[in-house]
Amino acid sequence: MEKEKWSYINSGKCSPSYNMALDECLLNWQSEKLMPPTIRFYEWEVPTLSAGYFQRVAKEINMEEVKKRGFGFVRRPTGGRSVLHDRELTYSVIVSEDHPDMPSTVTEAYRVISQGLLYGFQSLGLEAYFAVPKTDKEQDELRNPRSAVCFDAPSWYEIVVEGRKIAGSAQTRQKGVILQHGSVPLEIDLDTLYDLFLFPNERVKERMKSMFSSKAVAINELTDRTFTMEQLIEAFHAGFEKGLGVELVPYELTAEQQAEVEVLAKSKYESDEWNYKR
Repeated sequence: MEKEKWSYINSGKCSPSYNMALDECLLNWQSEKLMPPTIRFYEWEVPTLSAGYFQRVAKEINMEEVKKRGFGFVRRPTGGRSVLHDRELTYSVIVSEDHPDMPSTVTEAYRVISQGLLYGFQSLGLEAYFAVPKTDKEQDELRNPRSAVCFDAPSWYEIVVEGRKIAGSAQTRQKGVILQHGSVPLEIDLDTLYDLFLFPNERVKERMKSMFSSKAVAINELTDRTFTMEQLIEAFHAGFEKGLGVELVPYELTAEQQAEVEVLAKSKYESDEWNYKR
């Protein structure tokens, strides 16, 4: 039987505002039935801290340090906690809520979409599996995370290797469309990461940092091999095709679409009103 064709976009390195604007535009175009479901891979022109939609920037993020380091900053349209995007492959999946293969619940949709991630990690030789919190304590930790850092703990159906989270994802549903995007880190600079957040004191900061290493890991920490971005792209391209049972067809934005993304990037994702609104 012929596989369903989904669009595939590899954006390469883009600005923080462009990355979020393109994800939102893809959601809008999907809602308007202008495009088939889409898988997108992208990177970041500069190391960038992205905040979740509901995060309180002034209370959680050390913006002085973010600016001092010359890092980018942007608020995502999705929930979840902050992510430092640096030396990673970022992915997004945009698909209609009424797609026949998409479950109605958020957690089950995570499972279906993240199957592509699972196959991608496994093709790299990693013994990856889904995180499924079993105890009341584990489920309570998901509802009440200890810090503003995304990789602090796995959520339902996120990917784990050797008991540690290896990919962070977030999902939103708007206009009848699911947008899930997430990061697959090659490396994590723990000192830099924790310098970007506010803590009651240095002791708490150091305790949280030491706990992080037992809960999260980057790909190149898990193997003697050092993977490249090209190898990640190849692995996860094949992983999503297998996991979703689709064929990915390369797609180029039209001039009109490109202009629409750039306008949204400037008007929304570069504005203080959006980025610092909470």
